Amino acid sequence: MAQFRNFKMVDYVVYGRGSFNQLDEILAPHRKGDTPMIFLLDHFFEGKPLANRIPLRGKDKIIFADVTFEPKTKQVDALAQQLKDEFGMISGVIGIGGGSAMDLAKAVSLMMTNPGSSADYQGWDLVKNRGVYKAGIPTLSGTGAEVSRTTVLTGPTRKLGMNSDFTPFDQIVLDPELTKNAPVNQRFYTGMDCYIHCIESLQGTYLNEFSKSYGEKALQLCQHIFLEKETWDDDCDNKLMMASYAGGMSIAYSQVGVAHAVSYGLSYLLGTKHGIGNCIVMNHLQEYYPQGVDEFKRMVEKNKIEIPVGICKGLSDEQFDTMINVSLGMKPLWENALGAGWEKIMTREKLRALFEKL
Repeated sequence: MAQFRNFKMVDYVVYGRGSFNQLDEILAPHRKGDTPMIFLLDHFFEGKPLANRIPLRGKDKIIFADVTFEPKTKQVDALAQQLKDEFGMISGVIGIGGGSAMDLAKAVSLMMTNPGSSADYQGWDLVKNRGVYKAGIPTLSGTGAEVSRTTVLTGPTRKLGMNSDFTPFDQIVLDPELTKNAPVNQRFYTGMDCYIHCIESLQGTYLNEFSKSYGEKALQLCQHIFLEKETWDDDCDNKLMMASYAGGMSIAYSQVGVAHAVSYGLSYLLGTKHGIGNCIVMNHLQEYYPQGVDEFKRMVEKNKIEIPVGICKGLSDEQFDTMINVSLGMKPLWENALGAGWEKIMTREKLRALFEKL
């Protein structure tokens, strides 16, 4: 008999311009005595108005999360330990920012209640205990981190998510106003993360009507925003936030593909940010996603974005091997992209040649 995935979704979703203003009343029922809520805010907002809008009560604390690089297991462990030392226990963690800030919040929530290091939980269904209450508030749209059951971390030996039913947020607040002043390049790269994972899931072998329905809608919104709209406006922010949500839902019941698998290798070795890494790789994937790559290149041109080139120049054999090992470790992604016999198609030599082009 077929086994259908019974996956955990976000419990509560609020969407709308200005919905951030309801955060105080949303959090109120989840406060436990005088234990604090911890707000992990992307360091981009230090000294900016958003920090002053956070509804602090009692011992609540804002921690400006340094997301210059994507979250590392040692950063998660240090944060969780800091909170345990300072407060013993907390009521919850609220991640406010891009995908990195939200992933950090998910991981810290889990490490408040699970022993050891977050590196012990990199993989599928390894987390044993429910974390403390957690909420996600995106200030960039595209990663789908607000709805995913993973929190992607770079550990000592690999870049891999804590994929579990305990990982999704208990609450997300989708307020497109928060994305208004995002830097143009950053907004494009994060939007392309959404576009690329739609292309990957819609052409993957894992495709089904559930992921297809969400993926097609997200793709359509991305095409409208990045190809049809002449100037960026509030409507683009509204639509991209929903594209991110729908794109994340699409992946929940399927998988991403070649661009993401290769991007993980870049990120692990070179610290390349996820969105920009996907764009660097997508530029060279005509063999796998011909239409998607053509359309992607039109989006890059129309939005006047420079995609970095030559980032793997001068790397040693050992460095290439490290990237190849990390990338080939993403087995479900390759299987979704190339089918069950993917190892015969994506050999180490072929993957090395692809990395050399980047």
